[in-house]
Amino acid sequence: MDDAKDMNTKQNERNVQPEKLVLALDTSTDMLACAVGRIQGSQVELLASSDHLCRRKANVELVTSCEETLAQAGLSMEDLDAVLVGRGPGSFTGVRIGIATGKGIACGANLPLYGASALDSVAWSMWKQGARGKIAVAADAMRGEVYPGIYMLDEAGAHRTFETETVMKAAACAEAWGAREDRDELLVVGGGLIKHRAAFESAGMTRFAAEENWLPTGEGLLMAAVSADGRSRAGNGDPALVLPVYTRLSDAEESERQRLGLTLPASVKVTGVDDALASIHLQLRPMSVNDLDAVVRLEQDAFQGAAHTPWTRAMFFEELSQPGRSWWVAHDRGQVIGFAGGMLAGDDLELLDVAVEQSRRGQGIATRLISRVAYDGQMLGAHYLSLEVDSKNTEGQATYAALGMIEEGRRPAYYGKGHDALILRAALPLALDEKLVGTRPEHKPSLREWPTHVAPRSTEAQARIKAAAPLILSIESSCDETAMAIINGKGEILANVVATQIDFHARFGGVVPEIASRKHTEAIVGVYEETLAQAGASLGVGTLQPSDLTAVGVTAGPGLVGALVVGVAFAKGLCIGAHLPLLAVHHLEGHLFANLFETPDLQPPFVASLVSGGNTMLVHVRDWGDYEILGTTIDDAVGEAFDKVAKALGLGYPGGPVISRLSAQGNPKTIHFPRAMMHSHDFRFSLSGLKTSVITYIEGENKAGRPVNLPDLAASFEAAVIDVQVAKATEAVRQTDVKEFCVGGGVAANPGLRAAYKKAFDKMGVRVTVPPMVVCGDNGAMIAAVALRNWRAGMMAPLTLDADPNAKIDAWTSSEPPVIASTWPPRNK
Repeated sequence: MDDAKDMNTKQNERNVQPEKLVLALDTSTDMLACAVGRIQGSQVELLASSDHLCRRKANVELVTSCEETLAQAGLSMEDLDAVLVGRGPGSFTGVRIGIATGKGIACGANLPLYGASALDSVAWSMWKQGARGKIAVAADAMRGEVYPGIYMLDEAGAHRTFETETVMKAAACAEAWGAREDRDELLVVGGGLIKHRAAFESAGMTRFAAEENWLPTGEGLLMAAVSADGRSRAGNGDPALVLPVYTRLSDAEESERQRLGLTLPASVKVTGVDDALASIHLQLRPMSVNDLDAVVRLEQDAFQGAAHTPWTRAMFFEELSQPGRSWWVAHDRGQVIGFAGGMLAGDDLELLDVAVEQSRRGQGIATRLISRVAYDGQMLGAHYLSLEVDSKNTEGQATYAALGMIEEGRRPAYYGKGHDALILRAALPLALDEKLVGTRPEHKPSLREWPTHVAPRSTEAQARIKAAAPLILSIESSCDETAMAIINGKGEILANVVATQIDFHARFGGVVPEIASRKHTEAIVGVYEETLAQAGASLGVGTLQPSDLTAVGVTAGPGLVGALVVGVAFAKGLCIGAHLPLLAVHHLEGHLFANLFETPDLQPPFVASLVSGGNTMLVHVRDWGDYEILGTTIDDAVGEAFDKVAKALGLGYPGGPVISRLSAQGNPKTIHFPRAMMHSHDFRFSLSGLKTSVITYIEGENKAGRPVNLPDLAASFEAAVIDVQVAKATEAVRQTDVKEFCVGGGVAANPGLRAAYKKAFDKMGVRVTVPPMVVCGDNGAMIAAVALRNWRAGMMAPLTLDADPNAKIDAWTSSEPPVIASTWPPRNK
């Protein structure tokens, strides 16, 4: 009997699920929801809550609210077992703030991160208040729209009557609900009632919940996550996989679909980000008629002697003018090295052609091109990617197999005797897309375990980490690059990782802010993990852990506000998760400091030219932290002008590298373009008139039926830009009487501008510093250099730090001199 009792006791112990302490947060609405709960099975015990209205201040108050909620519960970060975050739907920026913060906390504390629906949170909060029967949630989606969802509430809980979150016009939603037979049974609730209650009343709805129950709560989020339905949607704990619920595309993508005459999707499941480790030179952009000669040469070279009959120029030209098509080229510094294209056919996106230059095969170029075409296929409404490949083309078959494509049929001798056509097909999104993004279908097994197991450090490893201290992680997300770096106490860069989004902005001819924000949210965990791995390898200690870090620096401004908030929110979450101090960095000061990687002994006073896609200015650096803005552009920035001219010529985005390559082959004296404000007797710039002059010239040549000589036009345009930049810079150096000049920003990579500065200043006896190419564009290394300076100066930022898109250059600066040990990257690499 005793043995039987013992067996029953052990069985009962096995059946009892362990308690979990979970921090829940949601910022998808004007309610900042934050709670700590004890979870056992499907039961939730609320331990503390600090839900409060917080309109447009979520990024200021969220992390401190998390700390306060933990303190109310008598807990610390070390007591937690998991973090839970609301995935929306809701305000896009609000949702991203919550998710980026949650990702940061999870990474810093090495905790699993789960996601839950904000709509489900409202439903479960109503259930907790005692509501039963049918409730209709109408969350505010702005633009006169709502996120609708009808639930059945019984004694067991809240149950969805729908599969996927969608968005509707508020009037249409009200009309649809008002026409239901069970209209009088519906209890309407949700933030959408703040603006649209009258519409629902006009449709005959009579039952409305009390206003205090309209928005998500932390407790509701916890209950939603542990329900049977919520568990299936919560994820596997990997913070890289927790992404916002988007119910619509970005405005730019919606406009393009409308331009093509395509209907907009009812919901958006597609996410994606380019390979974080892709070459900075290899870029993708939509194919244009200007690419056809290069594409035809590639096509003929690729299929010479093959059973496949090469396409002609006329065939490619015809394709580009047809709807439901996607054609992309891969180019390296403007040279087309590959292409791929597909056609929408029902639910399939048929891959029509793909080719890569012989010398560049085996580098994943075809895979990137196909992935990009497949992404467009999803935007066009396709559910599958299909293609036909020669049975003898083993190289191509290997590429397609890696994308998850399987044989579904065979056409015997389709390409000739012994050359069958294999019909391959794969569901979208492709497996490769999922790996790059970190998103995988919900029911697939995880490709890794999370949280990661932290192995004990050897004494030698601990000594190396201690000797390298302080180790400062820096984060840059001001525009379309998700970048991080780690710097040691000597000013040596141990890791520098940049994930570019160029491929996703190329078709629009410039950076789309909403797309940039989405991609930062998707890429940030992967970039963080790669940065820790690189730094650990540099020290020979294995992957670094958050506890090895000394502080976290982050670009807080200026830049695109939606992009900045992702980096700032992640940084602050990481800081409270790992108990690290926060350092705020000014983006433009980072570009100034990038010059130290070329000239470590650079000392003020000097004049700096900061030229990029968003900035054009001359700065008198009187001392470290003492900056006088001599002049800025009154309209377009230099990089912006390059991009707009390239777009007018159909050369793709970004325009700088392509125009630079073309200009090297052209005559800069062929066309005289205006040198705006050349003799304005001040240091202001204007590029808008020059851009307009170039576009007018192009239109005139087209009307006259004359072909535009691209190299000559590019050289003439570039010369007009350089002449003004050099003239203003040399005059600034004369007036300030300095002996040093340096350049910063993405346009600093322009060979013509670099050479012109050196030529002009050599005659004046002024030393010119231009940053290494790797730190001309946005990067984490330059932010790390400033962060180290701020650390040494004791300039810690508060956890209430928010992004400032218009921050002045002296917002977070110090007179403390920077410390950079030596040139970087090492010259032998």
